[in-house]
Amino acid sequence: MTIFDDLEAEEDRLQGILDGLEEAQWASPSGAAGWTVADVVLHLAQSEEAALASATGAVRAFRREPGATLDEVMDQRVRAERASPAQVFRRWRNARAAALAAMRAADPQLPLPWAEARAPLKPATLATTRLAEHWAHGLDITGPLGIAFPDTHRLSHIAWLAHRSLRYAFVLAGDQPHEVFCELTAPDGVAQWRYGPADAGSAISGPAGSFCRVAAQRLAPEESGLQVTGPHGATALRVLRTYAA
Repeated sequence: MTIFDDLEAEEDRLQGILDGLEEAQWASPSGAAGWTVADVVLHLAQSEEAALASATGAVRAFRREPGATLDEVMDQRVRAERASPAQVFRRWRNARAAALAAMRAADPQLPLPWAEARAPLKPATLATTRLAEHWAHGLDITGPLGIAFPDTHRLSHIAWLAHRSLRYAFVLAGDQPHEVFCELTAPDGVAQWRYGPADAGSAISGPAGSFCRVAAQRLAPEESGLQVTGPHGATALRVLRTYAA
């Protein structure tokens, strides 16, 4: 299975959930502050359209005016393009299929521009960010609606992305980059996922689901149950992320 296959599987899971929602559920509040479920799906559609543009060389994704945060830009775009649930759902389905096909077809060694990333991303890494965002927003949709959304092996991609982004996260927080070893228990409760050098002076350990939720800003570090050691473990957990800002 490739990252593209796993991205498709994660999107298929979300599509199945959305296909079963009633009109009132689309209009209900999501876990994303100020957004309904329909708003979340619209944001995903807009993001997939940006991924398509990036993978095909059409435009640089997500330009913003000086002084505006990326979150503010995303919120403005959602508010400007709200539509009926049927229209939003169709727009996302079309965009996600086109973006996935474009990322699969792109030169795997040619970095693509994305968001405010300090360096362009290769197609596989861009696909990883898309999987991470669909999973995180899947939590935003299913949590308030009481719909089951169990963790899967696909979290390994998100955990890898979060660990890979630690250097950027440290710098963004005004700190120097530090080596951190992560040892995470997979959703099956048996497999161990390890990222970084085992002899690093700092470490984070515990459930992969908690690690990914902290990185996606869906769980507070102090409520995660994750264990930290070394001089930089606690800071690493605090700055952990899967996205640009």
